[in-house]
Amino acid sequence: MEKKNLDWANIGFGYHETDKRFVSNYKDGVWDEGALTADANIVINECAGVLQYAQTCFEGMKAYTTEDGHIVTFRPDLNAQRMEDSCKRLEMPVFPKDRFVQAVADVVAANEAYVPPYGSGATLYIRPYMFGSSSVIGVKPAEEYQFRIFTTPVGPYFKGGAKPLTIKVSDFDRAAPHGTGHIKAGLNYAMSLHAIITAHEEGYDENMYLDPGTRSKVEETGGANFLFVTKDNKVVTPKSGSILPSITRRSLMTVAKDYLGLEVEEREVLLEEVKDFAECGLCGTAAVISPVGKVVDHGKEIVFPSGMNEMGPITKKLYDTLTGIQMGRLEAPEGWIHVIK
Repeated sequence: MEKKNLDWANIGFGYHETDKRFVSNYKDGVWDEGALTADANIVINECAGVLQYAQTCFEGMKAYTTEDGHIVTFRPDLNAQRMEDSCKRLEMPVFPKDRFVQAVADVVAANEAYVPPYGSGATLYIRPYMFGSSSVIGVKPAEEYQFRIFTTPVGPYFKGGAKPLTIKVSDFDRAAPHGTGHIKAGLNYAMSLHAIITAHEEGYDENMYLDPGTRSKVEETGGANFLFVTKDNKVVTPKSGSILPSITRRSLMTVAKDYLGLEVEEREVLLEEVKDFAECGLCGTAAVISPVGKVVDHGKEIVFPSGMNEMGPITKKLYDTLTGIQMGRLEAPEGWIHVIK
């Protein structure tokens, strides 16, 4: 199929409507068969559960064109599992994992013309999501739901290179103890908007959220997990019951251990030990790893030895190896790459 005539290198990281999306409705205790549709609009009742009580969750993933010309997705089964976990916590019906993976493949195949070519730096972003669609006025779960998947081509997350970020230790809490921090609920992101706008107004790129119980341990940012590298090249990620389990972060830890031969550790990370790390990065679907150059804790600056000009050496190796796997330049662990075409 001929690609759309888009300026892939300058497309930006935003929404561009594509030709098809998947829609399935849940009613009377069952999901219908679902179908692809050209209609990008949603019509729901003014009293729908999603509008009244934010009963919604979502996922984020990408499709890539590999070096040998295949169109693939990366570990979609883990996105399906994470969405199942989110649905159960929000009292929403689970969309079956096998159907989730198939629907992702169907939507990507239907929008093949929008999958950016290899080497362009762009990818096709995939957004599965679910919401309560029936009317709810008392505080309770909706009875009907809609599951949808849309796609949008997105440009390189870093235009002109991965410049290290400056982040601040936030005075806001991202999640409550025993709350919903470990799932991908829309309400988590609504809560983070004021904090991120405040950070931007103060000249910072992101927030570092601490554990809501003691405010002494590193958790995550509003949309990414932390990854640290010690001065003896051990890769460390924070462990907490209120951190969203990033698929990218889990994959990077496997890459660090199995591909790079590094020691890895998932454990509680105290704020007071951040100054002792050699490198820091933020892990997520959008950029794989965003390097962090500086953390500011209420006026006290922590500048990592990796500096403010480029990725640290271990962070760069992790980035190059994982993107090499995703783009087909390196052999992938079994089950990581789902070939669509």
